[in-house]
Amino acid sequence: MLADIPYEEWADAFEATAEELLWEAGIADPPVDAFLFAMRLGLLVTENDALPVRAQFARLAGEPTSVAQSGVAQAGETGLPRGTSVIVLGEEERFERRQFAVAHELGEFSAARVFNRLGIEPHHAPIGSREQVANAIAGRLLLPWRWFREQGLACDWDLRELKKVFTTASHELIARRMLDMPDRIVLTLFDQGHVTWRRSNTGTRSQPICDQELQCWRECHDLGLATYGEIVGEEFSTIPLRCWPVHEPEWKREILRMDMPIWE
Repeated sequence: MLADIPYEEWADAFEATAEELLWEAGIADPPVDAFLFAMRLGLLVTENDALPVRAQFARLAGEPTSVAQSGVAQAGETGLPRGTSVIVLGEEERFERRQFAVAHELGEFSAARVFNRLGIEPHHAPIGSREQVANAIAGRLLLPWRWFREQGLACDWDLRELKKVFTTASHELIARRMLDMPDRIVLTLFDQGHVTWRRSNTGTRSQPICDQELQCWRECHDLGLATYGEIVGEEFSTIPLRCWPVHEPEWKREILRMDMPIWE
């Protein structure tokens, strides 16, 4: 049943649900703080360093099973009413990961809305599909379509400028969100000199990395600066290349963007 639904319908349901949640939380400008978001929706965010996962969504039920699974105190011990929605964070120091963890659990909290929009009984949806929905909603909460599209066009999709606006999202999440936009692109992420993933939104399989892409990436990797290149062909217009460094003292990551010709 789920496989029969076109991705476009899923995407529309994701975007509509995210917009609905933003409106309910009264969030009108970026950056989106997932912790504030949760608070405005009436969810409690707490921490438990012993949690075996990055985060977990739970409801206070006063039952021993819920305590064992989530690490949240029973309702009677917290003074909170039973049924209170709680997001429990595990041990994580990186700012963007904490933001995404909370946003992911907000996606879990609102997954039923997506299924309802698609005419699917939430309780019949496979567990794996709920995780996919939660991930999709999380990215759309931290990077709402309308604001992201507006800012992207304003800065010509410069990853550095977008990060300055959407400070709670990681560089990788911002790059992945670019694939949801109408612009036809190919993105490649490099970690420590190796390709981690390569994706396109052109509707076709991404082609192997060409020499011009590798040259643009290599300059970015070696210099630690944003670099630019192009692919010039006889049968198509010039294809621009851009590569941005996301370097840390002991880790080098680069994100390469290739803008495809509209007519391809």
